[in-house]
Amino acid sequence: MNTEHNDRTGGRFRSTIGFEILVQDVMTREVISIPKYESIIHVANILSERNISGLPVIDKENKVIGIITQADILSIVGVRKEHTFKDLVKHMLGEPLPERRMGDIVGDIMTSPAVTIEPRANIAEAAQLMDEKKIRRLLVVDEKHKLVGILSRADILKAVIRKLK
Repeated sequence: MNTEHNDRTGGRFRSTIGFEILVQDVMTREVISIPKYESIIHVANILSERNISGLPVIDKENKVIGIITQADILSIVGVRKEHTFKDLVKHMLGEPLPERRMGDIVGDIMTSPAVTIEPRANIAEAAQLMDEKKIRRLLVVDEKHKLVGILSRADILKAVIRKLK
């Protein structure tokens, strides 16, 4: 979010909006999470029915141990995260894809460890972390690594737009 803009005089200034807004102020607090022993079919249904792309995976103490995404589930049929839509179409037409992941439960295919951020971080840090890791969401955890929320790119965009109005 630390972008440069031209003002009317041709000078340059840095936007500080991303440093002024904290993750805890814009994250989603009501998060659906799942245990690592949940069935992949059940998770796929949740993702599909709720139109979400990923779920935090937690242990018995609500500590984050991973994340399962649509991409993880697609890995079961051999579609890796770096595969393109064209690769997926080829696969559907019968061409094999390498590196098929196997498993019936979330723990078998989840991404672990999940990339996390603390609630008191600012959204500029969050956006930079998402960009570096090439991910769409961050799990928000407290000092004990317990899940307290989730932050998506859309949450960051909405916060910036509200601040600019």
